[in-house]
Amino acid sequence: MHDELTALAERLASAGEQPAPPCPDAVNPAMIRHWTQALGDTSGAWEDVAPPAMIQVWSMPGLVAQKAGSVADDPLRLLDENGYTGVVATNCDQVYDRYVKVGERLRSTMRFGGITGPKRTAMGEGYFVTWYQSWYDENDQRVAEMLFRVLKFKPKQRSAKPSGAKAGKYPLQPAVGLDTQFFWDGVKEGELRIQSCADCGALRHPPGPMCPRCHSTNRTFRKASGRGVVHSFVVHHHPPVPGRTPPYVVAVVELEEGVRILGNVIGCEPSEVEVDMPVRVVFERMDDELVLAQWTPADAPDPEEPEAEAPEAEGLRIELTPTFVIATAIATRDFTPVHHDTELARAQGSKDIFVNILTSIGLVQRFALETVPGAVLESIQVRLGVPAYAGDTLTLTGERAGDRTLKVRGAVSLGDHLTATVTLKEDAQ
Repeated sequence: MHDELTALAERLASAGEQPAPPCPDAVNPAMIRHWTQALGDTSGAWEDVAPPAMIQVWSMPGLVAQKAGSVADDPLRLLDENGYTGVVATNCDQVYDRYVKVGERLRSTMRFGGITGPKRTAMGEGYFVTWYQSWYDENDQRVAEMLFRVLKFKPKQRSAKPSGAKAGKYPLQPAVGLDTQFFWDGVKEGELRIQSCADCGALRHPPGPMCPRCHSTNRTFRKASGRGVVHSFVVHHHPPVPGRTPPYVVAVVELEEGVRILGNVIGCEPSEVEVDMPVRVVFERMDDELVLAQWTPADAPDPEEPEAEAPEAEGLRIELTPTFVIATAIATRDFTPVHHDTELARAQGSKDIFVNILTSIGLVQRFALETVPGAVLESIQVRLGVPAYAGDTLTLTGERAGDRTLKVRGAVSLGDHLTATVTLKEDAQ
């Protein structure tokens, strides 16, 4: 299958830009009203023009499947036939040449980007499929362009009641046993505990049942200083890991006491991490029960200090009720069953229906324009992380990065649902 898929991808990519099915409707107030109401946009700014993040909605085929649709149809069908039946969107990058006006009739074209895989992901083994779409007005002037990427994966078998899983719990839970209980008790109390031999005093990590020096099974622990240096590290980009948003640093830290311990380096950019960098321990609460020992530059402020938490105080909170998830999917003309049908979503490895990417990019637009009133958007780049399931809460926060750029983060209980970059037109206030 892989060779056939590769050949198909090469043939489609070489064909270049191809006509896409016609946009079913002219840009119209009814669809704009349904979209803004579903996403909670009460700005009233869309009487004469459509919200830019709606651009894909105008060319969505709707509930009735059309023949000869996307340039990616054949690869997606081949993947379906070979067991890769699950699908989630992972990236959506939109560029707006101008806002489209009510009454305009658009046409669109597509070109195939490529296929990468197979890749092992948190959802299961899969292939990433990428294509591009452009929209033109009646004068053949381009008004917008989009990169769209999905993951087609083989769904994992999901048990009816996963062991230890419950709503709001961090998805990566440690295995706690007799040898490690003291360590996890320590981090809950804000202590970094290192196992030591009760007879010869030798320190060891990871913890174990027997001293490697004198072979005694008598053990205790010592409270470490929490200071050390980065011995080695990697920057993780892919595959996605539940509860973490790449890129992030995983480091081996050599403690002052001489043992080495693994953890994430937080509180700085991945590019700032280097071997021999002094670090100190910080304790990051992941859910109501789990605390992790992480590492931060020795001179960085504590992430739990009020000064560090202040930027998170403001944000846009969206309660992801089942009605919201379904209504926004329909308002974006996305009838993919994983956004409406709970049983089918679970059959594909999800725990429930979840927000679609057209809604996610629409919420990023809403947040951006509420943050910078009167701005005109030039582009939105969205990368999805963990799913935003029905029953959860999505909180959007952001910060300006220069005059024209807004960095946006959308977090749910499992971690970051999205990270986005919004670019404003040069005349944005």
